[in-house]
This record gives sequence, C-alpha cells and structure tokens, in this order.
Amino acid sequence: MHNEIKQMFDLSGKIAVVTGGAKGLGFDAASVLCAAGCNVAITSRQLTEAKESARKLHDIYKAEILPLELDHTDFESVCNVVGRVHNWKGHIEIFVNNAGGGSGKGTCRLFERSPEAIADLIASNLTGVIYCCREVGKVMAEQKRGKIINIASMAALVGRDRRIYDRNNMAGQPVDYAAAKAGIIGLTRDLAGFLSPMGICVNAISPGGFERGQPQGFIRDYSDATPLGRMGRDGIDLKGAILFLASTASDYVTGQNLVVDGGFCIWK
Repeated sequence: MHNEIKQMFDLSGKIAVVTGGAKGLGFDAASVLCAAGCNVAITSRQLTEAKESARKLHDIYKAEILPLELDHTDFESVCNVVGRVHNWKGHIEIFVNNAGGGSGKGTCRLFERSPEAIADLIASNLTGVIYCCREVGKVMAEQKRGKIINIASMAALVGRDRRIYDRNNMAGQPVDYAAAKAGIIGLTRDLAGFLSPMGICVNAISPGGFERGQPQGFIRDYSDATPLGRMGRDGIDLKGAILFLASTASDYVTGQNLVVDGGFCIWK
C-alpha cells in the first residue's frame, strides 16, 4: 500500500472516545479506531462491561483503553467522564456519540406507550447526545481541531412497515425513537455550522438494521426490502464509515449524514 493511503487513515497518537463502546456498533467503532492507531476511552452504563470490552480491545490491538462508567442522560456524569478523559491524555481528537438505542421500557405501540417511556427514550437518544456534544465540543474548540461522529438511524429517514414486525411477533421500535434520531441529524447539521469554523468536523452515520438473532422470518423480510439483499453485519459494515469520518480523508466533510443501510431507504 502506498504511503499516501497509509497516512490518510493513520490515527496514531490520537485520542478517541466512544460512548456505548462496550458492545454492538460502539464496540465496532472502538475496534477500528484502535486498529488505526488510536488510544480509546469507552463508556458503558455498567463499568464491568466497559472493563471487559477494554480488556478485549487491548488484547487484540495493544492500544491503551480507558473504561469508564457513563449515564449520558445525567449531565454531571457526562462532565465527569469528559474531564477524566481529558486528564488522561490532555486532548480528544475523535468522539463517537453512540450511546442510546433500543425501544426503552414498555410497549412500543404509540397509543399504549406511557409518557414516561417516551421521555426516557428521548433523553437517552437525543438529550444525552446533546450533553456529550456540549462537553466534548468545548474541549475540541480549545484545541481548534476534532471530529464528532453522531450515530443516528435510518429510522429518521423512512417510515417503517410495521407489518414486518407484527407477522414475526416482534415489538419493533416506537415512533419516539424515529423522532429522537431525526433530531440527531438536525443537531449534526446545526452543530457543524457552529463548530466547523473552530476547526471541528461534525457528521452523522445512519445505520440500517443489523442482523442480531432476530427471527428468520424478519431477517428474510428485511433483506427482501433491501437492495443489497441482506441486513448489516456486526464487526464489518460500520467500520469503514467510522474510519472515514474519523480520519483526514474526511477533512473537508462536515454537516453530513452518511447512510449505511444497504440501500434500504432508497427502495420502495
């Protein structure tokens, strides 16, 4: 490989933070950043999970990993974690705002869904994301450099056919999840307008559905509705997008939403 390509994607010596980095897409993000040379702080609501994932990452990539407990819906918890990461290495170049997801507690059907469940999901998938952008953004503004990558969802871009969930006896996801993820895309664009003049790129990634042990009928139905004919693969399909937006290859890209969904949103 030519040195020009190596240099473009080499993140050696940079510090990254991945919220919700102990499993799933967050673990994939932490993995590819470690592989590119970063030292990474990963957070989880459960410190034991963060520590276990930190051990795995260190064993594979020999990177320095800082496991931290974080409730990103608690502003004081966010401030504490960002402060600890900054004290750890003195700088933060890359931030993957991944924590959130899920349907929250209770039924997913809007007419039966409790106001408390709606508020909890919005807090986890939008308010906490804003808290993190606020605190990490301040550090990056002082540095005059940085990359923020917010994790949105294809749910923000297209209404879902809930018959697929119903016929496979699945709860699906509530409309407040789509609302929160749409908020992340709006946040990303406006935050890019605010922070880009300070040397900070802000972008989002909207993943589609990933295969994680769902009923075979659902996997088949979802795959049939996707131009590439399959669901996303953990450990593979998100890593390239993360690396691109974290590296110098995307230094002239800001305020964008990169959809990683196998074409799901383009096919009717």
